[in-house]
Amino acid sequence: MAEKLYREIITKAVCGKGKKFSQSAHTVTPMHKPSNILGCWVINHKYKTQYQKDAVIVEGTYDINAWYSFSNNTRTEVVCETVGYRDRVPLSLRDKQVVSEQMDVSCRPLQEPNCLEAKISPNGNKIVAQVEREFLVEVIGETKVKVQVEDDGLIAAEEEIEEDDDELEKELAGLDSDFVNDVGTEEE
Repeated sequence: MAEKLYREIITKAVCGKGKKFSQSAHTVTPMHKPSNILGCWVINHKYKTQYQKDAVIVEGTYDINAWYSFSNNTRTEVVCETVGYRDRVPLSLRDKQVVSEQMDVSCRPLQEPNCLEAKISPNGNKIVAQVEREFLVEVIGETKVKVQVEDDGLIAAEEEIEEDDDELEKELAGLDSDFVNDVGTEEE
C-alpha cells in the first residue's frame, strides 16, 4: 500500500464568522407635540466595518422617518432624523492556522434596520422608535490547509512528460536536416 503524502497550501479562506441581532431605541424630536403616531420607517442605511482580533465592529447610520399627527389630530407631518449605531459582532468561529495579519471583512445584513414600534415618549413631546437589525460577518485571510496528494498522480505526470519528450524527438528526427539547422541560425 502506498504511503499517503500531504502538502501544505496557503490560501485565502474564511477564517472567522459571527452573527449578531440588535435592537435600539432612538428618540426623534418633531417640530410639534405629537398627538398620534401614524407610521414609522427606516431608510438610507449605510455602514462600514473594522476588524479586531476577536470581533468585527459594524458602525453605521440610517434615517428614521416618523409620520405623526398634531394639534389634536387635525394636522400631520413627517419628521426625519439620521441616527447612528455601533455593533460589536463577536467571532464565534475562528481559524487558528491564520498566517497573515491582513484580513478582509465581508459583512451583510441578515435583517436590514426595521422599525418594530414607534410611540410617543412619556413626556409627550418626542417619538421613540424601536429598531431591529442583524448582521452576518465573515473574516477572510490567508490560512494553511493540508491536502492529500496521490502518489500515483505524481508518477503519471512524470511519465507524460517523458512521453512528450520522446514524441518531440521523433518529430524532429523526421524533419529535413537542412530545415532544422536553418531554424537555429541568423543571417548576418
